[in-house]
Amino acid sequence: MNDQPIEAGTDPGTAEERRLRVFLVDDHAMFRAGVRAELGAHVDVIGEASTVAEAVARIATMEPDVVLLDVHMPDGGGRAVLDAVLRGARDRGAPAPAAASSVRFLALSVSDAAEDVIGLIRAGARGYVTKTISPDDLATAIRRVADGDAVFSPRLAGFVLDAFAARPDAPVADPELDQLTNREREVLRLLARGYAYKEIAKELFISIKTVETHVSNVLRKLQMSNRYELSRWAADRRLV
Repeated sequence: MNDQPIEAGTDPGTAEERRLRVFLVDDHAMFRAGVRAELGAHVDVIGEASTVAEAVARIATMEPDVVLLDVHMPDGGGRAVLDAVLRGARDRGAPAPAAASSVRFLALSVSDAAEDVIGLIRAGARGYVTKTISPDDLATAIRRVADGDAVFSPRLAGFVLDAFAARPDAPVADPELDQLTNREREVLRLLARGYAYKEIAKELFISIKTVETHVSNVLRKLQMSNRYELSRWAADRRLV
């Protein structure tokens, strides 16, 4: 963990500061346990969820200050959680700015792909950091987001600036990429980076057989015959 977020600098653990209430959304139980343990000295992790439906229901009830969102989960991931929570707030009569300010969202993901970063920020997240971030830097990022700042891992900030400066109103869309499920995209990205099937399985907490199935599905959907074609395709779209 060594990916320091932009705008870090505030000491997240000073005694004078109110301890923030944080809710964690991730489909991997071991990862949630690790984050909870690492953040315990800095914030109060008041709840967690492994599915979109569970997250939406519990966030509405517990009203945390900041929600840490995994981007890719089997049932829709961070974008689905964010959309449902903000839509629910608006349905209860809060205007869009008020809905967004009641709880802030910080994406915490293994993915550093431009389309994931831009998509979450367009949906309303206040920041996006990768899972290589250190516990202290993550605590600082949480507090910055709670205070209203936008926080990104350094490499990711450029994606957002480029996207909003060049085409601020344009949706991020790719018909070929849209065919793939979130998990297939994760497998494709790691495959394109040169990971072996065994390494992909370990990274994503799935079996090697499941990795093989995802790769087969990606090849079929994109009408390609081998991983080398997939790697070139992914590189052309800046997915690597």
